[in-house]
Amino acid sequence: MGILGRKIIIVGAGIGGLTATLALQARGAEVTVLEQAGEITEVGAGLQISPNGSVVLGALGLGKALARASVQAQAVVLRDYRRAGEVLRLDLKRYAPGQSFWFVHRADLIDLLADAVRHAGIQVRLLQQVETVAAGVVTLSTGAQISADLIVGADGLHSRVRRAMNAADDGFFTGQVAWRAVVSNDLGLVNEAQVFMGPGRHLVCYPLRGGKMVNLVAVQERHEWADEGWAHDDDPANLRAAFAGFGGTAQTLLAQVDAVKIWGLFRHPVAKHWQAAGMAILGDAAHPTLPFLAQGANLAMEDAWVLAKCLDQSFEDGLAKYETLRKPRATRVIEAANGNAWKYHLSNSMLRKAAHMALHLGGAVAPKRMVGQFDWLYRYDVTA
Repeated sequence: MGILGRKIIIVGAGIGGLTATLALQARGAEVTVLEQAGEITEVGAGLQISPNGSVVLGALGLGKALARASVQAQAVVLRDYRRAGEVLRLDLKRYAPGQSFWFVHRADLIDLLADAVRHAGIQVRLLQQVETVAAGVVTLSTGAQISADLIVGADGLHSRVRRAMNAADDGFFTGQVAWRAVVSNDLGLVNEAQVFMGPGRHLVCYPLRGGKMVNLVAVQERHEWADEGWAHDDDPANLRAAFAGFGGTAQTLLAQVDAVKIWGLFRHPVAKHWQAAGMAILGDAAHPTLPFLAQGANLAMEDAWVLAKCLDQSFEDGLAKYETLRKPRATRVIEAANGNAWKYHLSNSMLRKAAHMALHLGGAVAPKRMVGQFDWLYRYDVTA
């Protein structure tokens, strides 16, 4: 028996939660969303939606809405932090035909998902602070209890639903911090992601909102840690000081920053248990990931689709199948992300020069192969 008529509660109205809501409702579930905030909103900054994520939105009928809200990426360009010219150009338009890569503001993606939820007539209950979760029962901070056939935790890094099934986990500081900022595109940057690589740090930029804005993500290795969670304000002068040695486009963009958020990058294990009687988790609640492959939102959307599909095939056995299918995939992506940062942060100048020369040569001799090395990630289609 599938999910037709089953009552399902989604805890959290973020990207993963709203995607799961739409996927489950489309298969006939009666879905209610519990969100602790007073409105479904997001400030945040930019996101990269790769083909493995965009196929889910397309399958939900939101492909055109995503295209309207996003900038389509044409290439990824790696650059040295001081030297002019390109280290490597990954031409997505030429060597990844049929695949759609998008740059979108997090708030715009939340808006289009929330609009679809409202249009579907799905109940979203705001100001709902979840205290505890048990099999099929949510207890709120008011003491009220809500029952359902299934509770799905899409409640992020400090998930109450994860905690109900797994031991506590505080994570550990990776020795890296990251800043996020959005500035106006005064330089007229084209639809490419640019990565400026320097000793112990790197900076990524790409356009947003019709090319009018530019998203900046800057990562630095350091001993002093910052709090986890990316909503902490910082002085833009600290960001500029950390990247003072960067030149050209990077320095011009940094000079424009007048507001910036900082957060410490912490590594957390993939949850041991993703499901139990009447409970399941997805997205960051199940597998927090570092930002070095830009896959957090994409993995959450993959999870949402697979969860709905598995439950529709068999509500009794679907949760176990969901965990079996998703855990190896998420673990592989996270391990790849964990190992990616050092490639951008080489501190030894001779080693960095040699590595950049090897990348440049690879791009010149076998550009299609350089793009195709990530086919295992981007061509993965959970909707097929």
